[in-house]
Amino acid sequence: MRFKLILTFIDEAHTEVVMRAARDKGATGATIITSARGEGLEKTATFFGLTLETQRDVLLFLVEEHMSRDILEHIAEVGEFDDKAGTGIAIQLDVEDAVGVAHQMKTLTNAVEDKL
Repeated sequence: MRFKLILTFIDEAHTEVVMRAARDKGATGATIITSARGEGLEKTATFFGLTLETQRDVLLFLVEEHMSRDILEHIAEVGEFDDKAGTGIAIQLDVEDAVGVAHQMKTLTNAVEDKL
């Protein structure tokens, strides 16, 4: 079985809705890194020298490769990534190898067979 890693960088207010969206399309879980910071095209505003930026969460989804595109597109749609600037981005990377996912293999195998 081959995997993809989907990395999602989002405003912390949207974490739960994006997690639900990924699960709806077959993701079996995620790792959440909280309180990340980032900067896009526009510099963030300051107030008396203090940066006014929202906290970001980084969601890492290890997903089966046949499900990855559907998950990625659904995350983008629900998170409104292409509709509103600054809402978030998501990328996917090939995973060469993974361990510790044997307990998920049966569930993923059944889901992929149903999809194909």
